[in-house]
Amino acid sequence: MVELDVDSRGFPKEETCSTSQQQRSSTSSRTLQDLSSCSSPQFPDEFRCPISLDLMIDPVIVASGHTYDRNSIARWINSGHHTCPKSGQRLIHMALIPNYALKSLVHQWCSSSKTKTSSSSTAGAVDHISVTKSAAEAAKMTAEFLVGKLAMGSTEIQNQAAYELRLLAKTGMDNRRVIAEAGAIPFLTSLLRSSDARIQENAVTALLNLSIYDNNKVLITASGGAVDSIITVLETGKTMEARENAAAAIFSLSMIDGYKVSIGGRPRAIPALLGLLKEGTTAGKRDAASALFNLAVYNANKAGVVGGGAVPLLIEALMDDKAGITDDALAVLALLLGCGEGLEQMRKSRILVPLLVDLLRFGSAKGKENAITLLLGLCKDGGEEVARRLLMNPRSIPCLQSLSSDGSLKARRKADALLRLLNRCCSHSQHSVNMGN
Repeated sequence: MVELDVDSRGFPKEETCSTSQQQRSSTSSRTLQDLSSCSSPQFPDEFRCPISLDLMIDPVIVASGHTYDRNSIARWINSGHHTCPKSGQRLIHMALIPNYALKSLVHQWCSSSKTKTSSSSTAGAVDHISVTKSAAEAAKMTAEFLVGKLAMGSTEIQNQAAYELRLLAKTGMDNRRVIAEAGAIPFLTSLLRSSDARIQENAVTALLNLSIYDNNKVLITASGGAVDSIITVLETGKTMEARENAAAAIFSLSMIDGYKVSIGGRPRAIPALLGLLKEGTTAGKRDAASALFNLAVYNANKAGVVGGGAVPLLIEALMDDKAGITDDALAVLALLLGCGEGLEQMRKSRILVPLLVDLLRFGSAKGKENAITLLLGLCKDGGEEVARRLLMNPRSIPCLQSLSSDGSLKARRKADALLRLLNRCCSHSQHSVNMGN
């Protein structure tokens, strides 16, 4: 779970973090001095040098594609080793390529965690301005190097390069653009079919992160077989995280209206999302529900969502507190009122009305809005039988009256409308009784 990593949430899960600035080695002496004073041991694992297990103050990439702290890997090489400590692979060259993206993330982590640094002088600020100007070039160098590893490396090198690109794509729109311009998307797409679970997971998550930049949505969708390959990972991914991030990628791509049509029109897309809605973790179910919501905004997709069995799955999610997707399920159900078959299935459910009444009492503000939307939709235009069931629930009228006075503007309007509808229904029933007598 976000990994759109979306939130759900108006944004894909998992793979988001603050924008970073890449740094040149020519200005590293002051930065290294600053970073060396970071004292907190509680830093993210991706910042840990595989050799020293300490914070990587000056991360560099070796020929295998793995990243180490410069001092640690330099000592390793200078002691006569010519292999990568992590993979054991022989290094075809001894060049140490600065990992500007990771270096900037480490620096930002030290700042955001309020870890004291040793220098805050004006000269340091000048250095930072100089570094900022070179960020685009640094990111381009790193991206091109890693894409080269995707194209020509061994399985281990490809995995490490995909992971590094996944991390780099976390760090802001400029990096996402630069990675795409370096040609990463076709290579990452091809790795979605890898038999290696790590490669597949890193590749789909990198594509998720890249898709946050709107122009990359176009490039991914246009890349030969990319969307179909993402759907395949969603269906049968080798890890649950890969499946969940594939759902988040579908959500991200379908933010563009035209892609709601093209993705929803693929026969495997909606069933794959429904499969994850049934089998996934809480984060995965939320990603699946969010993607289904996006697709169901387009009317032609509503029938496919309903026909795939979404209504009973979503009602089941409302009953399961542990699922943690109540608001997401309500939002999709509210959309499916616009599908005749979906409306009919909801009206036939004997448990939906009591669930919705309870959510009027205990749900979130957004949940209450969608619950009252559903109740009103179920009761009007031929929903007299549902209205009678609602009237028979002793909690319904007090809940509606409370929402009518204390709810959001949207909820108050719909609660008032439903109360008027129920009043007419009650009057009509009483009139029928009197006529019978």
